[in-house]
Amino acid sequence: MLNAQRLLFGFHLDAMAMEDVIERCRVAMSTRETVLLGVLNAAKIVKARADPVLRNSLMECNVLLADGQSIVWASRLLGRPLPERVAGIDVFQQLLMLAHRERRSVYLLGARPDVLEALRRRLSKRFPGLRIAGCRDGYFTEAESEAVAAGIRRCRPDMLFLGMTSPKKEIFLGRFGASLGVPVLHGVGGSFDILAGVTRRAPQAWQRAGMEWAYRVLQEPRRLWWRYLATNTAFLALTAREFVRPTSAYRPSIGGPRAVDR
Repeated sequence: MLNAQRLLFGFHLDAMAMEDVIERCRVAMSTRETVLLGVLNAAKIVKARADPVLRNSLMECNVLLADGQSIVWASRLLGRPLPERVAGIDVFQQLLMLAHRERRSVYLLGARPDVLEALRRRLSKRFPGLRIAGCRDGYFTEAESEAVAAGIRRCRPDMLFLGMTSPKKEIFLGRFGASLGVPVLHGVGGSFDILAGVTRRAPQAWQRAGMEWAYRVLQEPRRLWWRYLATNTAFLALTAREFVRPTSAYRPSIGGPRAVDR
């Protein structure tokens, strides 16, 4: 199993292939070690520069992976190559397969109640006998977070999947992850909607071309076109900047971590 890390855009990303990640999780469940999985894409890298809470949450991850193909390409251009893209939704599906195969239990946290119910039905059909320890939709307030965490502790799942947007899922994991007693914790964002059949994922050809973002824009052009234009432009500028002045690792501080340029 690879253990190397690559310092990119202020974060230490793990140079792991998919099989390495799944094996790490399998071992964690056997030993009851907590492994908090985090994924980075171009949007998070851009947002993290101005969001200390998001940065802190990402730095608390035990394994931090390149979810976006653009990050893998940038790592190679910058001479700090990552082996492959390890998308959060693909990790999610591989871990569901592992849970089904080894009779491990999962907890699903996030999405709307109707989406969550559709996800439960689809997973039960796809993985007959899958042990779903509990579910909770993602529409809870900050004041309700402690009660949500307490409910997860009572269920004692082997894996917790959070189908919530950033930075809400990172903040929840950063605040409660270590106290939940769950070996594998993974924030999967919009993957609940995709596996529930509510939204469609880009075809493989679009994924290989690093154009999943464009496929999303085609589905919701009015809402997403400006967001992706601004994010992608900012990421290209940051990549160019890394050639000239690489960003040192973010360091935690009282006010949140801060990048130091070399």
